[in-house]
Amino acid sequence: MSQTVHPHAGPSAHLRTRAEAEAARLPPLLARAERLAGAVLLGQHGRRRAGLGDDFWQYRPVREGDQRRQIDWRRSARSDAEFVREREWQIAQTVMLWVDGAASMRFFSDKNLPEKADRAQLLALAAAIVLDRGGERIGLSGHALPPRRGAAQIARLATMLAETRGDADYAAPDARGLPPRARALFVSDFLGDIEPVRTALTSAADRGVRGVLLQVLDPAEEAFPYQGRAIFDSIGGTLSHETLKAGDLRARYLERLAARKDALRDLCRAAGWDYACHHTGSSPQTTLMWLYGALGEGAR
Repeated sequence: MSQTVHPHAGPSAHLRTRAEAEAARLPPLLARAERLAGAVLLGQHGRRRAGLGDDFWQYRPVREGDQRRQIDWRRSARSDAEFVREREWQIAQTVMLWVDGAASMRFFSDKNLPEKADRAQLLALAAAIVLDRGGERIGLSGHALPPRRGAAQIARLATMLAETRGDADYAAPDARGLPPRARALFVSDFLGDIEPVRTALTSAADRGVRGVLLQVLDPAEEAFPYQGRAIFDSIGGTLSHETLKAGDLRARYLERLAARKDALRDLCRAAGWDYACHHTGSSPQTTLMWLYGALGEGAR
């Protein structure tokens, strides 16, 4: 009995039909991302340190070098010492996103599972919402969407993510337009050529950009459950392989997948980035909480 490794869609639809379909996805995507973000949102998490700002932070005793105009005389009158009123300085961080929209991301092995692209977009958008509400500026790499804050920026981001769809089997991370010392989130299955990933992370590291490489895989890509006769087609339709003994390929496939994960971890370690792997069959909330720590709280 033969088996098809993935539900492969037919030829690309007409551009207008595709645009309408993607537009119809936007409200549900944004609503789901809002709900997911709300589950982990812990409130404002901008950096707190003394400096220029409007909000009171603390009183501290006068130190050498302080100017007399900095002294809070009302507070100082209540004790024998003189105090300076320090204000809070919130430094808005810039976080740039890249989400793979290549054909390989449209893979799903079961009708009860989302496409990898859907989960990647959901996690990226939910992370953007959490970070935006924490005071960060969010944008897309490759000069696609300059970093800004606010609901309008989140709406633009949701629109652009929903419209991200390529015909090539795999895509390469786009590290263009990353501001120096910003943070970044790259989301993909990272199953294509690894050299563009190396180039992107090296370019980012050269600009002092640190971030997260999030690999999104379908459970079948992790377990390789196929047996007997199978036809392996790439989603883009450029590659096809038929075998009568799919089970014989499992050990070699798992070895190569483990090697790819190790290579991604090594690249991240060299660039000062974090690596994580998310399966579309698992909870997005758990991964979003981890992303919040890596890009938000953990970046402090």
